[in-house]
Amino acid sequence: MRIFLTGGTGYVGGAVLDALLRGGHSVDALVRNSQAAAAVQARGATPVLGDLLEPASWRDAAAAADGAIHAAAEYGPRARQVDASAVDVLTSLPSKDGRFIVYTSGIWVLGPAPAPVDERATLNPAELVSWRPAHEQRVLDAAGVRPIVIRPGIVYGGSRGILADIFKDVANGLVRVVGNGDNHWPLIYERDLGELYLRVVITGAASGVYHANDEGDETVNDLVDAIGAHAKVRPSVRHVPLAEARQKMGPYADALALDQIVRSPRARGLGWTPTLHSVGRNAVRLFDEWRRGREAA
Repeated sequence: MRIFLTGGTGYVGGAVLDALLRGGHSVDALVRNSQAAAAVQARGATPVLGDLLEPASWRDAAAAADGAIHAAAEYGPRARQVDASAVDVLTSLPSKDGRFIVYTSGIWVLGPAPAPVDERATLNPAELVSWRPAHEQRVLDAAGVRPIVIRPGIVYGGSRGILADIFKDVANGLVRVVGNGDNHWPLIYERDLGELYLRVVITGAASGVYHANDEGDETVNDLVDAIGAHAKVRPSVRHVPLAEARQKMGPYADALALDQIVRSPRARGLGWTPTLHSVGRNAVRLFDEWRRGREAA
């Protein structure tokens, strides 16, 4: 298949790109500059130079593909606007037999979930992602396409992402944890996440919402303890009260403090099974991935 992909140089999008290419598909990857174009081309994709906020620069490439995956993640004040621009175009593409749209959301749209929740859960999004449920629904309601929404857990692996920040802090000797650290983080290994995207693309009956997490049910304290055990020197840990963290981090602090236990029965129903089920039990391997990624950067 020929697949149009946004975010191919990003953390999630890069994992998706690699999975699609391993699956033998052709990928047209939207990039914003020549450096990014060279990066995706070196991995085996065809670069499409453009900007999500300039639909004319990429609409034709998306329309020519058999399906599209939106994995780009914008942070900061433009996040909602950029995401809306992508959704506007992808949900208005002309009908084409078998066309699919995969929209990347995230588990923070679920809000607090101290008891296990699956893809049927009522949404109660954290303030940081309060706009995402509406975008999910627009994709799910899109006519003439096979609509798919994937909600990844917090992604780990390599030298990027929230977990990489913990590895860095551990290596530097001081870890700051928002709140008491007893909250659970749903997690997913980057390669396993990429494989779920591949699975939904090639499964013609796949549609609707899919969660992607390893179901390890690890707390933040579990993660810090496991990673810290493999540092040269045990790091100091400071638990930052949520109110204090909000002053420095804004609504991101509330997202990090969410207590969530998430299940992925619909994803597993496709035959998808994560290869890694725990950060703690793979801390040595992941520490090594983080170090190698840092050295290569």
